[in-house]
Amino acid sequence: MSTENAYEALAEAHDDARWAFGTSFDDPLAGVDTTVPSGVDGDDLHAYCLMLGDDALIASHRLQEWCTNAPELEDEVALANIALDLLGQARLLLARAGERGEDYHAFFRDEQEFRNVRLVEPAGGDFGYLIAWLLVFTSWRLALLQRLESSRDPVLAAVAAKGVKEMTYHRDYAARWAVRLGDGTEYSHDRMRAGFEAVWPLVDELFTPHPIERRMAEHGVGVDPATVRAEFDDVLARVLDAATLELPEIPALAGVSGKTGRHGVHTEAMGYLLAELQSIARAHPEAIW
Repeated sequence: MSTENAYEALAEAHDDARWAFGTSFDDPLAGVDTTVPSGVDGDDLHAYCLMLGDDALIASHRLQEWCTNAPELEDEVALANIALDLLGQARLLLARAGERGEDYHAFFRDEQEFRNVRLVEPAGGDFGYLIAWLLVFTSWRLALLQRLESSRDPVLAAVAAKGVKEMTYHRDYAARWAVRLGDGTEYSHDRMRAGFEAVWPLVDELFTPHPIERRMAEHGVGVDPATVRAEFDDVLARVLDAATLELPEIPALAGVSGKTGRHGVHTEAMGYLLAELQSIARAHPEAIW
């Protein structure tokens, strides 16, 4: 094996000089039973997997933006690992969503075709905002995945089983930082409070079920998000109490004619995010590198 060039050495080990530079991965669901459970509408299952996969994909992209921006190297590594865990979930869920494949769903859909909740879209904010955002997202998603472990769909059940372990760590990381900042200095307390206030208008949407989510729950495949609100509220109340913070009393961000992220109606930030996420793939469609 050559040691003169790192990429040559890697390529030599994998019999493909392109592998280290990006795409052309194996099917993530290879060897997995992808039969649609009896009595379940395939289009509904497709849309439901898009919802869960898009949540993970867009959240992962936002977390990647914190590489080199976190307050300590240890946190940059932690946030990058959380982003990678979510990207792994997204790959499986988007692959499950249909025959066109994960790359198509990530790079070649238009904004209105994405079904993620709006919580994962906004950019910017300081570290206090990030921690508030991450605690809200992970507390909600962990509660969903815990219930999806018993899904009648074997793919969703497998994703959930692995995801529960990952999200438990993610939530613990966010909760520890929320307490550290909230119960720290006057300045850190104020920044943590401001973070929760910025995130809170997007919380109610997480627990407002789309008709497809209701149908998937009725068939024992998915979860009605309204059923996890009490658990979410309990987790947030405990963490904020330890952080000497209070739950914000801020009205929810309205949708457009009652439609929100699950319907393909997004915030202004979503278009800018997709322009960055999809630019290379769209500039070189069907390319493999």
